[in-house]
Amino acid sequence: MGFGPKQAWLAIRGRDPGAVVDALGLRDLGPTPWREGVDLAHLTDDRLAVTPPLAGAREAEWILVAGRRLFTSESTVEAVALSVALETEVQFFATHRVGEQHRWVRAVDGVLVRAFDFVGETGEVTEWRGDPDDAERALGIPEAAPADADDLLVGEDDVARLAARWSIDPTALDGRPAPGPLHVAAAPD
Repeated sequence: MGFGPKQAWLAIRGRDPGAVVDALGLRDLGPTPWREGVDLAHLTDDRLAVTPPLAGAREAEWILVAGRRLFTSESTVEAVALSVALETEVQFFATHRVGEQHRWVRAVDGVLVRAFDFVGETGEVTEWRGDPDDAERALGIPEAAPADADDLLVGEDDVARLAARWSIDPTALDGRPAPGPLHVAAAPD
């Protein structure tokens, strides 16, 4: 079962969901049916869904961690710190159509490569670090931070398309065979 609209998630390159759970300071509550786990992560503030390693972009496996709780985290700091702790690439994505806020962050081996945050409701780019890559330019993201973002249009479909190029589009998981169970994890108090 896929997810994505009105959701925040991490994509972590690797094969060990247990290491991801430990690095995030979560408590693994065990396997759960995908629909129930995704719904729980979407509807609660303290539960996260953790996928098994999934085949994705660049012939790599990616572990996805999704949940509403990630909307409230310091995503740029967290992605970089998690990338250091796990010695791998970590991406953060968030999309929420109500305020048209769309965000992505990419860190590789502890180095922030890119951070972008756009609030369509106000037409503001609230974070711009690093240079856009080919995948972002294909979405219409300019080479440099725009002085006036009135002409910039970014939507939740753009976030999913970028996730597909960088790691995995979680909206495209529907009907795809799962290589293992989905786990639910509890966030620390």
